Amino acid sequence: MDNDNKKEINNILSIIKLCFLLFAGFIIYKYKIINTENDPYQTTLLITGAVGCIVLLCTYFLWDLWENKSAKFVKNRWFLLGENLFFVLLFTFVIYISGAAESIYKFLFLLVIISSTIQMGMRNGLLISLASSVVIVSLDILTYTHQSINPYFEDDLVLIGIFFLVSWTLGYFVKVNDQYIEQLEYGINTDNLTGLYNHRYFSKMLKLKTEQAVENKQPLSLIFLDIDYFKNYNDLNGHQKGDQVLKTIADILKEQTRKDDVAVRYGGEEFVIILPETGEDYAVKIGERIRQKIEQTYFENQQLQPNGNLTISIGVSSFPERVKSADQLVKNADDALYRAKIFNRNRVETYTSIFDELKSNVEDEDTKLITSIKTLIMVINVKDRYTYAHTERVVMNCQMMAEELNLAEDEKKKLIYAAYLHDIGKIDIPKTILNKDITLESEEWEILKQHPVKGAEIIGPVESISDVIPLIKHHHERYDGNGYPDGLSGDDIPYLARILTVVDCFDAMTTDRPYKTGRSFGEAIEELKRCSNSQFDPKIVDTFINLLQNPNNLGKNSKVV
Repeated sequence: MDNDNKKEINNILSIIKLCFLLFAGFIIYKYKIINTENDPYQTTLLITGAVGCIVLLCTYFLWDLWENKSAKFVKNRWFLLGENLFFVLLFTFVIYISGAAESIYKFLFLLVIISSTIQMGMRNGLLISLASSVVIVSLDILTYTHQSINPYFEDDLVLIGIFFLVSWTLGYFVKVNDQYIEQLEYGINTDNLTGLYNHRYFSKMLKLKTEQAVENKQPLSLIFLDIDYFKNYNDLNGHQKGDQVLKTIADILKEQTRKDDVAVRYGGEEFVIILPETGEDYAVKIGERIRQKIEQTYFENQQLQPNGNLTISIGVSSFPERVKSADQLVKNADDALYRAKIFNRNRVETYTSIFDELKSNVEDEDTKLITSIKTLIMVINVKDRYTYAHTERVVMNCQMMAEELNLAEDEKKKLIYAAYLHDIGKIDIPKTILNKDITLESEEWEILKQHPVKGAEIIGPVESISDVIPLIKHHHERYDGNGYPDGLSGDDIPYLARILTVVDCFDAMTTDRPYKTGRSFGEAIEELKRCSNSQFDPKIVDTFINLLQNPNNLGKNSKVV
């Protein structure tokens, strides 16, 4: 609204300034063109001047028209000041030729004073008033040649007083109006509780900062932050204590961010920071510094939190290193945050797309198919949020297993790709089955069991990653041969598929579903031991349990996919 109002005011003032030129032209015509008909030299001179005024008038009109059409051009203060000084000089000439000290057109300065004060404020209005006053007094002194006292001087002093009074009064009004607009902007753009910027301002600034990053060829990073178990804290301590936590964290963000960074309360217990001219590596350092600061800050009754402390989880993404648009930057940072939340919390995660790796490793003719597969994965995520979180955790734990087992590089990639794609066959499973809140009926279970075969069929056309098909197809086989779809057993099941089976089943056991509560880590480990050599390869089970029982391994070197 403020920008639109200023634009309307500028449009009106532009029309007024065009009228200034017309007024000047009329006065010049009256006092010089008409009165110099018998003087060819002066006539030629003034006709030339009149033509110059017309050209100036047209030029100014076209300039102003172009300015209004062009979003890139904005008059700066120096331009406006020069423009107003030009009119002061023009009116000085007009007053001079119309009688100087005796001129009746000295009031024309008042028009320039009003326009300059409206556009530029009190200080500049007073400056133009001073310049106009100096001109009037100078003309009184220099051009009134009679010996008697100048009868116009006293009237001119009153006029000068009016100049300053108008510029001061109007300038004060403009100042109060600007302060009011600033207060409105602060209220509109700021979160009342924390004093940080709000979601509305974030959307505006992210667009602006992204455009600046593109123009200046500089990186831009985004940090998403979410308070761990904040609902639990509110339930135990009340919302007033929860509000105090939000204020304290907001103060920490203000303290830990730089001058050009934009810290925002995104909503609820979620915050976001825009980091201009910042790459991913440095953004991670900033995120880790904030995480540690909050972890080390004492909050009342924080010991009652599930992890014994009040902490935050952080997701980081960067432009254009990881993404090519502002919308994708937000989505990826949010995905990275979600990844941090589902893996132990109180951590910083960055975004890396496994599909970027896939695209770099497949043949050119398979690139479109990989993009289609990515779309299918997104559709599954929308249908079943469990599948998304489950896939994330399976990928991370498969990464750790690949490192622990010292797999060759190509085997590592094969296992990671299979972990990401192993549930892609669920695209054909009805949403009612995927999200059913009671145990599946036998017919529904048979439909769900088809997803490994369906997944293998979907991946089949992509020859560049065809070696992951056996892993996708057989990740539900059992070591004793009682699995599906082909009832393979022992070493007949691909080795990497056996790894995927253990990781996949462990995560399924420890995750809450609509129809059951997930088991604890300890209970799930005992179940792995119990099913070792029947459902699972015993050597793989032993390796995985050792990995899980070392707390330094969990979540190590993880990436968001």
